[in-house]
Amino acid sequence: MENIRDWCISRQLWWGHRIPAWYHKETGEVYVSREEPEDIENWEQDEDVLDTWFSSALWPFSTMGWPDEKSKDYQRYFPTDALVTGYDIIFFWVARMVFQSVEFTNRRPFKDVIMHGLVRDAEGRKMSKSLGNGVDPMDVIDKYGADSLRYFLSTGSSPGQDLRFHWEKVEATWNFANKIWNASRFVQMNLGEFKYEDIDLTKKKSLADEWILTRLNETIENVTRNIDRYDFGEAGRHLYNFIWDEFCDWYIEMAKLPLYGDDEEAKQTTRSVLVVTLDSILRMLHPFMPFITEEIWQHIPHKGESIVTSSWPEVRSEFNNEQSSKEMQRLVSIIRSVRNVRAEVDTPMSKEIKILIKANDDQIVDELTRNKHYLERFCNPETLTIATNIDIPDQAKSAVVTGAEIFFPLEGLIDLDAEIERLKTELDKWNKEVERVQKKLANENFVSKAPEHVVQEEREKEKDYLEKQKLVKERLKELEDVS
Repeated sequence: MENIRDWCISRQLWWGHRIPAWYHKETGEVYVSREEPEDIENWEQDEDVLDTWFSSALWPFSTMGWPDEKSKDYQRYFPTDALVTGYDIIFFWVARMVFQSVEFTNRRPFKDVIMHGLVRDAEGRKMSKSLGNGVDPMDVIDKYGADSLRYFLSTGSSPGQDLRFHWEKVEATWNFANKIWNASRFVQMNLGEFKYEDIDLTKKKSLADEWILTRLNETIENVTRNIDRYDFGEAGRHLYNFIWDEFCDWYIEMAKLPLYGDDEEAKQTTRSVLVVTLDSILRMLHPFMPFITEEIWQHIPHKGESIVTSSWPEVRSEFNNEQSSKEMQRLVSIIRSVRNVRAEVDTPMSKEIKILIKANDDQIVDELTRNKHYLERFCNPETLTIATNIDIPDQAKSAVVTGAEIFFPLEGLIDLDAEIERLKTELDKWNKEVERVQKKLANENFVSKAPEHVVQEEREKEKDYLEKQKLVKERLKELEDVS
């Protein structure tokens, strides 16, 4: 706010606040007042209007009852905490609100100014009538809902950066909302007569329970910190990853073990964890998706009339369990490795396979043995061996995770004869593709006359085909050696 200069506030526009100045028709005297002159017939009002930003600059205090500084709104809301604005009107609006406020109230109008970018079209152009590239928000809301649009706009860019509008990104947010809805339906359907007063986290909890509550704590801390910094994109990233990857994809699946089991105490503990976690998720997500969160919150055990007036989730020290995070991370890595190997050898999850886990020490053996039921549920082993010393088969697929190695004997993992025949057919396919593209690239007329991007595409194809040919050859040799 340095180098402030005089500001010409009159404008020759057909619409606006008429300047409250009158000129005497005979004497030329100037009269400025909130009220018009008494002998109005002898006066002529200035035809100009005030600059648009003049009245806008009065907004922080004029809307709160000023000049009555004892009004309740003025006492409570002025000065305000934060102003959110685009970077393109910092001088026009923000700077003028500051000096008008200081001039008339001797106080700054707000503590923080959050400058966000502009919403542009998919090509990065500013939306305008002349280009015809504007997007009607109501069209987006009709198709994907207000929550999807709101979440996309508030979390889709870094602070101060412009945001490109893509229908695909709004659709992805809509899918995220559906994921939350479906997860919440699962929770509701498995609560039975469970009430808010039934929440009890003092009983023995499973590894999955301890882990998700620890991750909930970390998520609350990360989301709160980033919202306090006005970094909504980063806050949204933490929320998205926790909700989609950890709560929906892992915890809910693991929660099915006690929920569908016979241990009533384990069921009640899991229900308590589900409700506490989902409740905190909804309260953190509410500023971004107000409608879906209110609707879901009203249908789960809760305290209060509306999520709008519920308190922000707080980190709870009793939820911190770093060991559970380490153990769960190892389990997830093992389960993912098993799934990756199954995908590589085209073996469905429904088929049982032999799994050998060679742990680095006895502590890891005890840990994996204690949580063996998760591995049995999500890996579907025919046999599962966990030890520090294991006889490793000569021919086996392997994977490495922190603290352990995993081996998958090829015998029994796949039908070797059928897989060899399949690979021979695939190798023949890639041999032909390599031969075709190399002949094309060896043709001087094609290379010299074809557009450069077309030639480059063929070179990329050659590179891709050679890599696939190499991998199939290696895999085929490996299987032929076994047979």
